[in-house]
Amino acid sequence: MPVLSSGRDPHRIQLKNVTEVTTFTLLGFTDDFEMQVYLFLLFLAIYIFTLVGNLGLVLLVMVDSRLHNPMYYFLSVLSVLDACYSSVVTPKMLVNFLTENKDISFLGCATQMLFFVTFGTTECFLLAAMAYDRYLAIYNPLLYSVNMTPRVYVSLITVSYVAGIMHGSLHTVVTFSLSFCASNEIRHVFCDMPALLALSCSDTHINQLLLFYVIGGIEIVTILIVLISYGFIFLAILRMSSADGRRKVFSTCGSHLTGVSIYHGTILFMYVRPNSTYALDHDMIASVFYTIVIPMLNPIIYSLRNKDVKEAMKKLVESNRFINRLHF
Repeated sequence: MPVLSSGRDPHRIQLKNVTEVTTFTLLGFTDDFEMQVYLFLLFLAIYIFTLVGNLGLVLLVMVDSRLHNPMYYFLSVLSVLDACYSSVVTPKMLVNFLTENKDISFLGCATQMLFFVTFGTTECFLLAAMAYDRYLAIYNPLLYSVNMTPRVYVSLITVSYVAGIMHGSLHTVVTFSLSFCASNEIRHVFCDMPALLALSCSDTHINQLLLFYVIGGIEIVTILIVLISYGFIFLAILRMSSADGRRKVFSTCGSHLTGVSIYHGTILFMYVRPNSTYALDHDMIASVFYTIVIPMLNPIIYSLRNKDVKEAMKKLVESNRFINRLHF
């Protein structure tokens, strides 16, 4: 049994003198107001382009019957993810550029982390599912409709989201179980994990291990799926006798490989490296790139190099012109 003591517990006294953080301050890029106005205009333009590009691509797939196949359903889900991914971070960042109060509540910070890790992880698995879809379509096209049924691609999309939610929940819980009792100023434009761990007065060793090994494991699994799928696709290309067939495969797969390379390359740089190499200013720029810039680039990557999407866009524009002429 524990023995009661009349003396004071030094640990309890220490805890009483500690004030837990209830709000965080997102310091952002700079204190220069003029520069913040320029950054506001730049990121507002990027955000508008991101929403228009991604949601426009979803609309295009919905209205054009030629795009009603699994490849474009996956692309639609990716576009929705990118729009949501950017929306988790960008609106708060835009507000902070123009206001003196750059605070975010403890709960708001946790919510922001939960959603951006969830959407980011879901995108990793979805890009792997898209590579598997391309493998089924190109390596054995005669069996594609049998292998990639609605049940299969809906299951792949669902598993991607479930994995994203589980991963986002894990990091949010372990990060916000820490004590934040020193500074509440985050050297970042949003609540990213490395920046928050740098503020904690708790032992973050377990968090660092989770950051490295869990994200590293997800990266290894999803990149392996992509590499194996494209290995079989490359073998299928070698067997093709038609130059037009090869060109069509390269145009379809080239855009996906470009998107995968940019996205995974940035994540590997950000999270899968020793803690001693973190530099918050450089990491902030990398984080902004994969949460704000890449979602803007994806519609460009997947539309400009895709003949079907370009033809669907052309058809939609021509039909709108015809409707406008009828009105006049």
